[in-house]
Amino acid sequence: MDVLVEFEILFKRKIRQYCKSFFATRNIKRLTNTDFVIVSRNCWGGQVYQHLQQPYNTPFVGLFLFGPCYMKLLANFDDYMKLDLDFIMVSKYPESKNNYPIGLLNDVEIHFQHYETEVEAREKWNRRKARMLENTDKDSYFFMVCDRRRINTEDLTSFHELPFKNMVSFAFCDLPEGTVGNHIKFFTSKRNITNKIPNGKKRFKLTFLYFDVVHWLNSGAILRTRFKQ
Repeated sequence: MDVLVEFEILFKRKIRQYCKSFFATRNIKRLTNTDFVIVSRNCWGGQVYQHLQQPYNTPFVGLFLFGPCYMKLLANFDDYMKLDLDFIMVSKYPESKNNYPIGLLNDVEIHFQHYETEVEAREKWNRRKARMLENTDKDSYFFMVCDRRRINTEDLTSFHELPFKNMVSFAFCDLPEGTVGNHIKFFTSKRNITNKIPNGKKRFKLTFLYFDVVHWLNSGAILRTRFKQ
């Protein structure tokens, strides 16, 4: 590799690391509510906790749920959280890779994508769930949904009809006029020629361009930032 090219790559990497550290430090100082619970269907929630250097007050970390299961879980959230976690070998969803532990709460699948074994998944799920359930104030819970893995416009609309105070949805589409709740429409990048929907980690990196996450956790209100649609 050319020395100048290698230097440029290293320089850009250092700049990214500095910016990440700078904004994280600033946001940590801004955070006044440290007793929040994020319920997220993918890695987005875990990224928020890591960015703000907060303990995982939620079991929804390092995993994902397919849309139908996530919507079913949210519709009866308290009941599902009372259930013990079982495991299955093969998912009911044909697109599942089945190469990681798959948990089951009655009829809701939880895909522990970033866990090696069922033992690890069960231990961390139970420990973090117990920590979450210590917080009985549902106004301290923050629910997220996005248009990935079998979530459609109807699901997004139904999400905002759930009886939760703090909710946010991300999608590349608009919602019907009059829909209650906080919906953020993402721009479609011209470079994204495949129209591939970003995963939770990449979605988190884009989030601050659309709304102030720390302000949301502190106040429950969505404060839009650079990109507004």
